Amino acid sequence: MARTTSRPLSPHLTIWKWGPHMAVSIMHRVTGNGLAMVGALGLVWWLMAAAIGPEAYATFVNCATSPIGYLVMIGLSWFFFQHLCSGLRHFVLDMGAGYELRTNKSWSIGVFLAGAVLTILFWSYIFFGKAF
Repeated sequence: MARTTSRPLSPHLTIWKWGPHMAVSIMHRVTGNGLAMVGALGLVWWLMAAAIGPEAYATFVNCATSPIGYLVMIGLSWFFFQHLCSGLRHFVLDMGAGYELRTNKSWSIGVFLAGAVLTILFWSYIFFGKAF
């Protein structure tokens, strides 16, 4: 049987319409890798600073509580909540539910919103305490 080479054998990326479900899937991978890399480096730095002594630990605390340090920690917490919500979405999809186009799109947008809202609530609690 002759094979035609004028078309791809499987669907190509150019025929897919971009949607939020694709963005959530890509962000799930990005946030997982970010947590693994940056989170692991931060954890190792914190443990080494604690093991070396008070001066090293004070340096770590000064860096972690600087504006850039807070930005990194807020980013890591958003990565965590985004990855968590996306993982829950994937768990529901693995059970065979939520594949309808409208439901999938709603859940995908909801994942981004939930990740942002949880991050804001988390840092509001940290900055403003129990009064919030």
